[in-house]
Amino acid sequence: MEPNKLIDHFSKYIKLSIEEIELIDSLFTPKSLKKKEFLLRSGETCRTESFIINGCLRTYSIDENGFEHTLTFAIEDWWTGDLLSFFTETPSFYNIIALENTEILQITKADLDKLYLEVPKLERYFRLLIQNAYVSQQQRINQNLSQTAEQRYLDFIGKHPAFLQRIPQKHIASYLGITPVFLSMLRKKLVQK
Repeated sequence: MEPNKLIDHFSKYIKLSIEEIELIDSLFTPKSLKKKEFLLRSGETCRTESFIINGCLRTYSIDENGFEHTLTFAIEDWWTGDLLSFFTETPSFYNIIALENTEILQITKADLDKLYLEVPKLERYFRLLIQNAYVSQQQRINQNLSQTAEQRYLDFIGKHPAFLQRIPQKHIASYLGITPVFLSMLRKKLVQK
C-alpha cells in the first residue's frame, strides 16, 4: 500500500506540518478488500470513512423486488462510506462492495473528530468535500428527473470515461436507472450515429 497517498492528496489542498502528518498517519488504518468483498452491508452501522488508495467500490441498495440501485462508484483518491450512518451511528441502508481488489485507509468518527480539533484546516477540507458531494448529488437528482437516458449516459461517460473499462455495464445501467438491455441498445444506437 502507498502510505503517503493520503498525505499527497491532502497536500493538494492544504499545507501540513510534520507533526500534523504524523498525527494523520497515526489515526488512519489500512485495509485490503478482495474483489466482491463487502466494505459495508445494509443493516450494519458505518463505523469508518474510507479513502481509496487503489481499486473501485460501488455503493448500492436493493429494493423490495430485489433490484439493485447504484448510488455511487468510488475510485483512487476518492472517499467512500455512508455519511448518514457514520454521523448518526445508525444502520445503513446501503451496501458497499469492491468491484476490484482495493486498498483503503480508514478513520473512525472519534478519530476524525480528534483530527478536526487538532488540525482545524482538515475540518475545512472535509466541509468542502461534503459540500461538493452535496452539489453533485443535487445535479444527479436533477439529471434523473429532467434528462433522457441517453443524455444521462453521455454525461456519465463524459465525466468518467475511465469507468467504462473498470465497471461492468450492468452496474452502469443500475447507476443510470435503466436496464442492462436498454443500455446495450443505447450504446449500439450511439455507435451508429
